[in-house]
Amino acid sequence: MTEQLSADDWIRQGLKALAKSGFTALKADPLARSMGVSRGSFYWHFADLGAFQAAVLKRWREIAAEQIIADVEAAGEEPLKALLRRSFGARLELERAVRNWAAFDAAAQGAVRAIDRRRLDYIEGLLEKRGLSPTAAQARAQILYWTFLGFALSGAPVSAARLQALLDEVLTMVSA
Repeated sequence: MTEQLSADDWIRQGLKALAKSGFTALKADPLARSMGVSRGSFYWHFADLGAFQAAVLKRWREIAAEQIIADVEAAGEEPLKALLRRSFGARLELERAVRNWAAFDAAAQGAVRAIDRRRLDYIEGLLEKRGLSPTAAQARAQILYWTFLGFALSGAPVSAARLQALLDEVLTMVSA
């Protein structure tokens, strides 16, 4: 690689390694080798491994919650339906990897708790906008989120047609 790497380059590579190989892949040496540079470049941008991991978790929160919410809001269709399609239709290797990491690391656990809260608050708001009471919206948001987590963590392949039928049913259930 002839051009100088940025912190963002390292974070993107970290996310790829995390999704592919898990949190144990988040180390300077293997990442540097995969990028064709010395680990000195890593330490130019990050004080230590903890700072790098914090940056990776921050970016995950941005792409796994804030970017999805922004995309849903900009989609121009019914937000809950767009959210279901976007969330259940996404590649979820990174979601599984971060949640696995959280079982071993307090910082990752904190990031997961924060994203869970952000996502639940957003879903509750969407359900309230559809006319549900705050109590019903909170309960259905939790059920819907547990459904997503079960799907994400199962890793079981589902055909596009089957997934759409399931999402239609889920939408009917939370809207009833």
